[in-house]
Amino acid sequence: MLKFALFCVLSYYFVEETRLGIPADMTNEGIRGLKHEKSTFFPAQIGQGSTWDKELVRRIGEITGKEARALGYTNIYSPILDLARDPRWGRTVETYGEDPYLVGELGRQQVTGLQRERVVSTPKHFTIYGVPAGGRDGYARTDPHATPQEVHELHLEPFRIAFQEAGALGTMVSMNDYNGIPMSSSSYFLTELMRKQWGFKGYIVSDSWGNDQNQILYHVAGSPEESIAQEINAGTNIRTYFELPEDFLIPLRKAVKQGLISEETLNQRVREVLYVKFWLGLFDEPCTKDTKAANQIVNNDEHRAVALQAARESIVLLKNDGILPLKKDSVKCVAVIGPLADDAQSLMCRYGSHNPHVITGLEGIKNLVGKNTEITYVKGCNVRDKHFPESDIMYFELSEKEKKGIQEAVMAAKQADVAIVYVGDDTRTIGESRSRVSLDLPGHQKELVRAVQATGTPTILVMFNGRPMTINWEDKHLPAIIEAWYPGEYSGQAVAEVLFGETNPSGKLPVTFSKSVGQIPWAFPFKPGSTGRGFARVSGELYPFGYGLSYTSFEFSDLHISSTEIADGDTLTVTCKVKNTGDRAGDEVAQLYLNDEVSSISRYEKELCGFERVSLQPGEEKTVTFRVNRRAYGMYNAYNQFVVEPGKFYLFVGNSSQSTPLKTEFYVK
Repeated sequence: MLKFALFCVLSYYFVEETRLGIPADMTNEGIRGLKHEKSTFFPAQIGQGSTWDKELVRRIGEITGKEARALGYTNIYSPILDLARDPRWGRTVETYGEDPYLVGELGRQQVTGLQRERVVSTPKHFTIYGVPAGGRDGYARTDPHATPQEVHELHLEPFRIAFQEAGALGTMVSMNDYNGIPMSSSSYFLTELMRKQWGFKGYIVSDSWGNDQNQILYHVAGSPEESIAQEINAGTNIRTYFELPEDFLIPLRKAVKQGLISEETLNQRVREVLYVKFWLGLFDEPCTKDTKAANQIVNNDEHRAVALQAARESIVLLKNDGILPLKKDSVKCVAVIGPLADDAQSLMCRYGSHNPHVITGLEGIKNLVGKNTEITYVKGCNVRDKHFPESDIMYFELSEKEKKGIQEAVMAAKQADVAIVYVGDDTRTIGESRSRVSLDLPGHQKELVRAVQATGTPTILVMFNGRPMTINWEDKHLPAIIEAWYPGEYSGQAVAEVLFGETNPSGKLPVTFSKSVGQIPWAFPFKPGSTGRGFARVSGELYPFGYGLSYTSFEFSDLHISSTEIADGDTLTVTCKVKNTGDRAGDEVAQLYLNDEVSSISRYEKELCGFERVSLQPGEEKTVTFRVNRRAYGMYNAYNQFVVEPGKFYLFVGNSSQSTPLKTEFYVK
């Protein structure tokens, strides 16, 4: 708790020893728990997106807020509200998914959970950051290509929900530009839209040293003074990195003296920061001093139980030919194979607790099956080969070491009743500045999987990864595939429970799995004709948005709407029944989609406008209720105005974007 004590010393120093006595606002990351030595470690944000569980994500926000306050943090850089529209992008793992409604609703819950604990939620990265040209990332110019309509309908919507409806009091502005204007110096986005239209009252921080990019990367400023003036005048309040005064404070003073920034503008930027600090109560209590309370709150049993629940709900069953769940009493020997079967470091991915105890896949199986089942472990190969990333664009022969490792895996598989192969990404293939040109399994993992499958031993694939993969061969030849993402500290336990039937998988994909990188862009929602066929073109996705299997079966019925004709501004109530028709308890996610039959400009074929997660015992039936408001049936017209056009609308209900058995219609007058 040394850092905690230091925070308190610093906080009280600013109040008691400086001229104005203004308290500090201590920040931290928080998309999967705090970035701290001792904090609860939740699934990666894409795993949280796979839960489609609003209450759970709100609870994660509350826990993160409680632990933040206990440790002296008052501002958390979370949630990430960028859309994963290009899976090559390295930061796909840090998003809730590709759809604006799903991301917006889960983001709303995270914001609410954090700020309920009197901790500022600072969503990021505002905005149009998730569609870098060519999937580029890192220090390259991302140059996002999005039409004004796409900007408003897709990329801005999650942020609008966070600021206008959930009341988030912070945001981190993204490093990208749009139409040649760096986002951090766009008065339209930061002032006209956020503050004036959406009523945002908090403050805006740069992304790292993003304030420098106007001069260094975009060449729209000729000096540090001009760069800082552009951003302060546009609405940016704070530079995230605290570095030498000559990097920011001295140029800021010069900009004011030169008349590039008026004193009134500077005062307004300060007022916006002070508003947040008063909301936090920092002038009354700069820091919580109770170290004992912090030890009792941070990563306690209750919080870890939520992390385990989140891990279980985040796992998506992509394929099952009936081999799963495995029966412990009939499986005498299990071959645990793969570079990610026993690699806790890679399962941590990025952000979150510094030193969590992560249960690996191997540990999870050992802990579950007991001593009567023989377990053999072989790594087989590394996640990456020595030629990576060049091996993403050309084939390199296996080294002698790789050949030996794969042969050892083959021998282990031949002697086992079942082989479970853990593959995916490591810290060099996914994350910030880890964009790829391929969506195949990196390195020689494909060869490992195929060699194990060729033994004839039933082979189950488990993926610990951060983006959709092109696993066409695996889908065709393997009996079962599990998408686990990065489930957090209970990774191996949650996967083992799914493998052996102690947990019924219930996750749903928050992203589309395309068949080839050549199909990109391929993200839900689609415009009409986007999925059409061509004589030389592969069509269709491998796994659609919203998809995920279960060990039980569900039936949707009795779709009803409160009215078949409504006026602009009315809210429509939609109900349906969901029944568990199988012999196992399970969770289903009822998904509501909307289609506008005719509109002044082309809308999406289907738009997600509601989802509810429901738990059902065998034979149990429940009624699910959705509400459809004008944000769902309204649209942005050719002038980027949000309007409601009269006409006929269709509603669809099902358990994925491509499986919607229930359909009804209504009219807007």
